[in-house]
Amino acid sequence: MSVAVVIPYRGTTPERERAYKAVSKALRGMLPDAVHLAVDSGHEPFNRAASRNLGVRLAGDAGCDVVVLCDADTIPQKTPLLAAIDGAREDGRLHTPFNRFLGLTEQGAHDYLQGAPVEACEVELDYAWSVGGVFVIRPDAWAAAGGMDERFTVWGSEDVAFVRAADTLLGQTLRHPGHIVHLWHPPAQRVGTPANDAVWDLAARYAQADRDANAMRALIAERG
Repeated sequence: MSVAVVIPYRGTTPERERAYKAVSKALRGMLPDAVHLAVDSGHEPFNRAASRNLGVRLAGDAGCDVVVLCDADTIPQKTPLLAAIDGAREDGRLHTPFNRFLGLTEQGAHDYLQGAPVEACEVELDYAWSVGGVFVIRPDAWAAAGGMDERFTVWGSEDVAFVRAADTLLGQTLRHPGHIVHLWHPPAQRVGTPANDAVWDLAARYAQADRDANAMRALIAERG
């Protein structure tokens, strides 16, 4: 089985660059035989949805059976990641290698990158069932779920929308017990601009289409 690791990434701050280097190193250690790709679609502003779509296309062109899409600020655990890879290859559904999100503070991220165990690091957010951060899927399944909607041009909701599409068109996403560690960096703007309003409005439409295959396909078809 051939695996690709795709990290959508554009360095904009020192904190984001440090996080990317740590994530890339961790994933190369977990999956040394995988194809490792850092991908930027070139959109302005940086478009994570488009970069993920490009990464999956490149992985498919390279003949990879399974793609691990990992945010440039997020580190998964190895055991659930391997389980998600095996599961995605077998059943063609979307898998996530975690059911717990640990968002570190600035100091917590510093300590973690200095080698402190995550249990000893200061956590700002700790919650279950986050859907973003790490996706594991086959390239053909990604296409069958429509890929990510590149109309999500600024921070937020493209990952939730894709999970809704995958649940509707591929079958229930499978979550593997484990955690992901989110490394602190200056946050993106989330509200207050027309672009922010537009992505939240689009996210609401995906929520309305959830579990309705015809409605979801119609929403995907709008992209052209």
